[in-house]
Amino acid sequence: MIPNATLSTPTLPDPAPPLVRIAGLHKSFGALDVLKGIDLDVRPGEKVSIIGPSGSGKTTMLRCVNFIERPTRGQIHIDGELLGQKRVGEALVDVDDRTLARQRAGIGMVFQRFNLFPHLSVLRNVTVGPIKVGRVPAAEAEARALDLLDKVGLASKRDSYPEQLSGGQQQRVAIARALAMRPKLMLFDEATSALDPELVGEVLGVMAGLAAEGMTMMIVTHEMQFAEDVSDRVVFMDGGVVVEEGPPARLFHAPEHPRTRAFLSAVLDKRRAP
Repeated sequence: MIPNATLSTPTLPDPAPPLVRIAGLHKSFGALDVLKGIDLDVRPGEKVSIIGPSGSGKTTMLRCVNFIERPTRGQIHIDGELLGQKRVGEALVDVDDRTLARQRAGIGMVFQRFNLFPHLSVLRNVTVGPIKVGRVPAAEAEARALDLLDKVGLASKRDSYPEQLSGGQQQRVAIARALAMRPKLMLFDEATSALDPELVGEVLGVMAGLAAEGMTMMIVTHEMQFAEDVSDRVVFMDGGVVVEEGPPARLFHAPEHPRTRAFLSAVLDKRRAP
């Protein structure tokens, strides 16, 4: 060895910067503190499932990420851009409606309820966003919509109306509608909770397909097996905070926090009950 020489260590590339960065997120409704300081990063292509008991703040956090709910304190950055606010001197002020609409256009959200326009056909439900918000020409929007309806297995229902569809079909249309805006991030808020049990699988199948294609996803769900199968990381929330997070294999089978263990034990026991 050459005297006084130092061994060089190969320089590894930095991991991709987060697509979503949540820092110090608080949300209160009057005197009720729902979120109590959430810090969470989601990297491009990552699938993150958020689990926890009802009332733990999961849905509120997701609604803040889409700025449906305005954070009480804290900041959310999407692809490096502060969401819903801008800095003016030392102060943060709300962005104008046009800027917020542009930011939210990159975030697709699928809700518990399908929220389809009942007076519009399936095809029109999927094209209305790109045409009205994205200023996409009608012919291009229709071609995009037909591709997406085929993707979710509903090309034959293009001229149907929401009331003529099953719940599972309506939710698949809602997914196609969100994808029509070509979002960089998809948020799923208990997308199967309003469905009859026999219809859950068809929606989870579409979501699993998106995960396999590399879509960045934040998924609030009570479907534990689905979360284990598709997630890169699982976050357990309770009482408005992140209690524990980690790879699904560890979190589901060797959770470290007693509250996580108690929650999973109760959920799994309920699933096993006749």
